[in-house]
Amino acid sequence: MTPKLKTNYICQNCGYVSPRWTGKCPSCEQWNTLIETIVESKKTKSNRESSVKNVQARIQPLHHVIHTSDGNRTASGIAELDRVLGGGIVQGSVMLIGGDPGIGKSTLMLQIAGNLKNKKLLYVSGEESPSQIKMRADRLGLTLENFLVLPETSLDVVASAIESESPDFVVIDSIQTVYIPELESSPGTISQLRESTALLIKTAKSTNIPVFIVGHITKDGTIAGPKSIEHMVDVVLQFEGERTHFYRVLRGIKNRFGSTNEIGIFEMTEKGLKEVPNPSEVFLSQRNYGASGCVISSAIEGTRPILIEVQALVCTTSYGVPQRTAMGFDYKRLNILIAVIEKKLGIYLNKHDIFLNIAGGVKIDETAVDLAAAMSIYSSYRDIPVDSETVIMGEVGLAGEIRTISSIEKRINEAEKLGFKKIILPKNNIKNLNTKKYKIQIIGVERIKEAASAIIN
Repeated sequence: MTPKLKTNYICQNCGYVSPRWTGKCPSCEQWNTLIETIVESKKTKSNRESSVKNVQARIQPLHHVIHTSDGNRTASGIAELDRVLGGGIVQGSVMLIGGDPGIGKSTLMLQIAGNLKNKKLLYVSGEESPSQIKMRADRLGLTLENFLVLPETSLDVVASAIESESPDFVVIDSIQTVYIPELESSPGTISQLRESTALLIKTAKSTNIPVFIVGHITKDGTIAGPKSIEHMVDVVLQFEGERTHFYRVLRGIKNRFGSTNEIGIFEMTEKGLKEVPNPSEVFLSQRNYGASGCVISSAIEGTRPILIEVQALVCTTSYGVPQRTAMGFDYKRLNILIAVIEKKLGIYLNKHDIFLNIAGGVKIDETAVDLAAAMSIYSSYRDIPVDSETVIMGEVGLAGEIRTISSIEKRINEAEKLGFKKIILPKNNIKNLNTKKYKIQIIGVERIKEAASAIIN
């Protein structure tokens, strides 16, 4: 008699496992996301006993382990990518690059292949044909000599190709399209994603070949994507940015070989992704001079300071409930700043629509931009332009105090380098600062009311 297969129901949105089907997932509360999946049989007793013996042979003291130095890194030829990776590509690492469809992930992979001319790269394409990849390479102006294309979705065939060709790098584009034939579930499901990633990790570690995994994330999050396999891989890179904007931000979410504080900034052009070595000049290239509601601020992304333009528009509402819209800025933080402005500056915004935007399509999560956002709202409400040669930065507390921020010297140096004449920052940051070595005028403020007076004068 054929043994009955054991099945579970796995949520395709969050990975929750249930022994029976339910219409609504108890974890993420999404409807119709539980899919029946066959559970693989457990190892036999003899296999377990042999595994225990093998484990005992592999145990070794930590001080006997040979350290892998940074010399084993390979430069990708793209400085912004190497910055995020911590200096280059580590041999045997598995790197997941996630992002919305059409954001530029496949383009980045082709550009890496174009820079590594003396390396053999195996490109596994589950979405595009070789002719489509060739068309993109020609459009980007790339000459790919050691570039091997494998249009395949079965990971068994992919593993055999890696073993036979012995490439220097492998790209899987994308993880949602490949599958393991032994599993009954469809490609892109939670079980296929996990098992496919596990097989790729095993291949990378045994052959010491770096593997890039491309993963798609839908905006509504209804399809299981890289979020379910982030804990398995070595590096997780997130491509951010709107397809309607030219700029892309490559952010490190996880990195076992370096820091996760670095970002890489690119500009999408007809010839592919172009590195942006000085983001401040780019983001300020089209800034408004003498317009109310426009304030320049400084944010730290990774280890580099970036000057950005914060724009606000305050106008009388036409509805019973005023609108509050934030682009590139935290919406909840905006509501807090509005409450502080009303309480501490004595103006009432309950009959005004407020729109806040970070120019250039970038997203800023740092609280050091609070004061600039508040002053842009105040400037637009009063219709008083802020000096175009002034940079404003600082965190705003609920009591209206201006709190200290980090990396103050980097921010001041960046503002001075770009020719700004005045900078408004938290007064507590000046205590340990040698102001004599700067040509820029430094003004310290303790309360939000002082900052409002400073921008008027």
